[in-house]
Amino acid sequence: MKQKIFLFSTLTTVGLFFSGVAKAVCPVCVVAVGAGLGFSEWLGVDDVVSSIWIGAFLVATVLWTLVWLKKRNWDFTFDVVVVSLAYYLLTFVPLYYAGIVGHPLNKFLGTDKIIFGSAVGSVIFLLADWLHNYLKKKNGGKSFFPYQKVVVPVITLTLTSLLFYIIITYKLI
Repeated sequence: MKQKIFLFSTLTTVGLFFSGVAKAVCPVCVVAVGAGLGFSEWLGVDDVVSSIWIGAFLVATVLWTLVWLKKRNWDFTFDVVVVSLAYYLLTFVPLYYAGIVGHPLNKFLGTDKIIFGSAVGSVIFLLADWLHNYLKKKNGGKSFFPYQKVVVPVITLTLTSLLFYIIITYKLI
């Protein structure tokens, strides 16, 4: 376990040297969410907890894609719906056919763990993005601290993951 944590920490530190300038829902944010997902799966964390990061990753990718489309003047009617549906379907349909989503023994509160966790992660990421924008607006259009746009979502997702980890581990629900 210590070797895994050391390897993850080393790769994360090295990755920071190659990160670019932050934009919209920035690439650093998407990479951080993806790294969190990979790390939790690697450690054998419950599907609800790791799926929180799947949902956040999907929202970050949707928002990033929408900004990319808008920069190229490719915005169209229902672009948010079309892009969102595309990413969510491209994620969950293969998981369904692989037998990962929809397995009768993989439930939490009567819902598939991966669907439940992804829904929670999607909502939490949207709320974190809203919180970042709210804080920035309150501070005259400036972040309160460097990398606030990354830190706020990562902290809220980490706290949410910790909460669900405790709930599942200690069978509080």
